[in-house]
Amino acid sequence: MSSTTRDRAAGADGARGRGRRSGGGGGPFRRAMGRHWYALAMVAPVILVTGLLIGWPLARGVYLSLTDATEANIGRTIGVNVIPSTYEFVGLENYVGILTSSLFWDKLTWTVIWTVACVALHYGLGLGLALLLNRRLRFRSAYRLLLILPWAIPGFVSAFIWRYLYNSDFGVINAMLRAAGLGAVGWLDDPTTAKIAVIAVNVWMGVPFMMVAMLGGLQSIPGELYEAAEVDGATPWQRFRFITLPGLSTVSSTVVLLGTIWTFNMFPVIYLISGGGPGSSTEILVTYAFREAFTGVRNYSNSAAWGVIILLLLVVLAVVYRRSLRKQGEVW
Repeated sequence: MSSTTRDRAAGADGARGRGRRSGGGGGPFRRAMGRHWYALAMVAPVILVTGLLIGWPLARGVYLSLTDATEANIGRTIGVNVIPSTYEFVGLENYVGILTSSLFWDKLTWTVIWTVACVALHYGLGLGLALLLNRRLRFRSAYRLLLILPWAIPGFVSAFIWRYLYNSDFGVINAMLRAAGLGAVGWLDDPTTAKIAVIAVNVWMGVPFMMVAMLGGLQSIPGELYEAAEVDGATPWQRFRFITLPGLSTVSSTVVLLGTIWTFNMFPVIYLISGGGPGSSTEILVTYAFREAFTGVRNYSNSAAWGVIILLLLVVLAVVYRRSLRKQGEVW
């Protein structure tokens, strides 16, 4: 073997050795572990905790939704007596029963109306307040503090305060109406006024988040764009339409999706203010699923099926929303 051939063979062996030492060999997972082992080690506790707190309950809920588990046949311990579970696997029977019932579609219709109305008012009022606070105003910091207070107050506290305000006999709102010479209104006694009442409370609680997000988006838009448009003779509406709205598109797409998910599952407002009433007129999907599991004869399997359906609806919504944004050129 010539010296040139030996040198080439030695070089190839050295390259293979360096490739093995640098993690070049093996499959993609092995290379990723060799390259990013520190990052994976740092996020491993988070993945483990998330799997225990979210993954296991989710898997358990999906399993229960495929059974006929109720309070009567689920396993439990009474004193020293252990009663075994007797519920059975029934497949998709719970889902078929829910999706073919008029009750589900009634609740879904009201939940969609509730979500669309709240998110639209959240976004519209939040954007309007953000535009006002983005101007130079006296006491602007004080206004920001006052407007963000509803967001800072815990949701259950806000719900109890508003429930007192809506009280037919002792509520502040009816007291003001009486002082103005008007009759009292049973805000939570009529289905229409109860729906208006819970929407108003949720809007009051959710507008500050939208305002803060929109204000941050407005402040990230370069001021030179407005100056150039003004020099070119653009009207305020044209500047808003062609500069402000496109500049807020990324922020808007994110907060609208988050607001939709939060409002769709806004349990505290409905449960603590109206209790789903009068009757079940203000009951949304998530509060009804709660009642199935924790009131009356507890139907755990049916409640789990309602929960899985709610999750699937939100996943479908998120996927469709993401695809529509991609078609518009948004990378999200």
